[in-house]
Parts: sequence; structure tokens; C-alpha cells
Amino acid sequence: MNLFELTTNLMKIPSVSGNEEAVGFFLRDYLTGLGWTVELQPVSANQSNVIAYLNDTPRVFLSTHLDTVPPFIPPTEDEEKIYGRGACDAKGIIASQIFAAEELRKQGISDIGLLYTVDEEQSSAGAKVANEHPLAKKCEYLINGEPTDNDLAIGSKGSFRLKVKTKGKAAHSAYPEMGDSAIVKLLDILQDIRQLELPTDEFFGETTLNIGLISGGLETNVVPPFAEAGLHIRMVTAKEKIAEILEKAVDGRGEIEIMSCSLPVKMLQVDGFKQKVVRFTTDIPYLTNWGQPLLLGAGSILVAHTKNEFVLKKDLTEAVGLYVNLVKSLLQF
Repeated sequence: MNLFELTTNLMKIPSVSGNEEAVGFFLRDYLTGLGWTVELQPVSANQSNVIAYLNDTPRVFLSTHLDTVPPFIPPTEDEEKIYGRGACDAKGIIASQIFAAEELRKQGISDIGLLYTVDEEQSSAGAKVANEHPLAKKCEYLINGEPTDNDLAIGSKGSFRLKVKTKGKAAHSAYPEMGDSAIVKLLDILQDIRQLELPTDEFFGETTLNIGLISGGLETNVVPPFAEAGLHIRMVTAKEKIAEILEKAVDGRGEIEIMSCSLPVKMLQVDGFKQKVVRFTTDIPYLTNWGQPLLLGAGSILVAHTKNEFVLKKDLTEAVGLYVNLVKSLLQF
């Protein structure tokens, strides 16, 4: 398979978070056929990380995630682009990393490995398990792959996922004064949250907040006894500062349930690469045992998670060379 065939073959296998087993088996068989030693590291009943290496002391690992966001969108392509779920986030990146690793191998560089995790799009469960793998302590550098436009990301924002829940009292909608609307409470809280002044940082930029989910109530003719909203905050500071601001905004009118939290990360800078700070987060905060982190990958985050996701074929080809040069720079070849 060439680079584009490997990308589309990976994309043909549905792997929405929680359903990565089949794509893991595909990579195990493909890499084993190339002569790599491959482990499937169990994460849950039907989820396993894929870890591959050429010798017992790999110093640099290329890494990204196996899972995608829903829905499954099968691949299509034209002369310039590959379209579909996972094109840039992150199956095209997997393919470019494998081709880079094979090119390094041809050049006699074998101190390398591949790490592909599950559940990155949800809670990074795969990364948390991978962090305890024995090879982590042998790794000096971890080159993670996310769509960075082939720039070397030297920083990424943190991620704070939470729910705001409110309770009320059900009543017949014809007599609303007999009840207490949880939805009205929630709307008032969210309005206050939207007006908050959130922290900024000279390196990472501004904190951003997205109200991504709202649910609640029973029927249109019932005063709603419960409601909740799902929020996702891209942090530039420690969690405690954001949590304090939110607690003051909620002011006892509801309950805050923290779903996950990862801190902003500064990453290694390497001369010779175009560099920037990205707004999204990755598995890197949960892979602290895998040496110094770096972040680079083909594609734009602006089309990831959308129905029009795509990656330019020329960017995938360029990424192969960038990974090769980056590994060689780190190993000083």
C-alpha cells in the first residue's frame, strides 16, 4: 500500500470512541507484516492500545489516537484531497507516521516506536493506561500527532469538561407557581457564565468556553424538575483558578460535576520547523512518562470533527518528511 491507500484503508474501518478494536487488529497485522514487534495493550473489554517497536530500547515514539468522533463517514478522494472521518484526525497522521518510521528504518535508524491510543476523543483512557507501560521509561521523546497544519506545536491549551446540574420541582404547567423550574435556573446560571471574564496567558492566549450540551425536563406540560448543561473550557491556567470562578458564578444555584481535566502543556522547540501554540488539547498531558513531548501533524483542526473533514495529499507526503527530519534531529543523526 502507498501512503494514500493506507490512509483510506484505515478510514474504512469505523472506530468511533469505544469501538476501536477492529482498527487495532488491522494495525497489529499490518505492522507485524512489516517486521515490527507489536503489542495490544488492553484498556477495556474491547479497546486496546497498539504499541510497536523494532528493538528493546526505542528512544523516540511517534504517537496519535485510533478513535474518531461520530458519525462514521467513509473515505472518498480526488487528486488533491482525501475526505471522510479520520482523514486528518487522525488516520492520515497514523499513515504518515508509519511511512516515516519505515523510511527511518531504511536509513538504519531503529531506536523508534509507534504508540496508538484509544479514547482520546473522550477521556484519554488509552493514554492513561499507556503511561504505565514499561517502554515509557525508556522513551526520551514522544512526537504526538494532531492536525497542526504540519507546524511544530510548542504549546497546547488545557481541557476542562464539566456539567452544571440544577434541580427543581415538577408541577402541572397550567399552575407553574406550584413548581420550580430547573431549566429556568440553568438558563440564569448559563447567562452569568457567559458574562465571565476568564483568564488569559501571554504564552497560551485566552481561555475559551463552549456550552456544548443542554438537556432537561420531562414534557412541555410539566414544570421541569431537572436540567443540565455540558461545558468544555480550553484552559490557559491551572484548574483551581477556573473552578473558583465557576463556583462563584453558580453561587449555590446548581451543582458542578467535573468530567475530565488536563492542564495546558509547553512542548519542546526544535530549530528548523515552523512553530506555534494550538488551542486544542491532546493525549500528551496523560503521557508524562514518555519523555519530552512534541506535537506535529498534517491537516487542519478547523475541519476535524466536521462533516467536511479532509486532508491534502501533499500535506500527508510532507508530514512523512517532517517526521523523518524531526526524529533525526532529536537523535542527532
